[in-house]
Amino acid sequence: MKEDTNANINSYLTFKLGKESFAANVGKVLEILEVPNITKVPKSPEYMTGVINLRGNVLPVIDTRIKFGLPKIDCTVNTCIIVINVEMDSENIIVGALVDSVQEVLEIQQAQIQPSPSLGSKYKAEFLEGMTKYHEDFIMLLNIDKVFSADELILVKDSLIS
Repeated sequence: MKEDTNANINSYLTFKLGKESFAANVGKVLEILEVPNITKVPKSPEYMTGVINLRGNVLPVIDTRIKFGLPKIDCTVNTCIIVINVEMDSENIIVGALVDSVQEVLEIQQAQIQPSPSLGSKYKAEFLEGMTKYHEDFIMLLNIDKVFSADELILVKDSLIS
């Protein structure tokens, strides 16, 4: 009996932060935007770049570099905003994640995903679903619902209201 190999394949959108490669499950990605004019929000958390108007809706934009403990840099021609759907307490929250560049969509089999190292990783283990090797690089597969914690999203929402 032939095993259905497609059942364990997921699509991931890969992107760069500095020299590091990350990936988000495409099921969480709504769209990719060029960086428009971002409006700063007073008293917002450091990692919140500001907000943009997305077809009449206010979209909070998170600087993923700061979120991951990397130094802030100026936007380049490759900088993008990945619009993602984060599930928090069975509520969907739409957030923009500022990244250095978007790479490509990869099909990754479950068997290719290795557990993330618990020692020596500068990223919180709960952020990661695992890692995979692609060509000569390792790509960290993010658990988007955990990258943006409930407390942080509440802070972001509160800064938009106040």
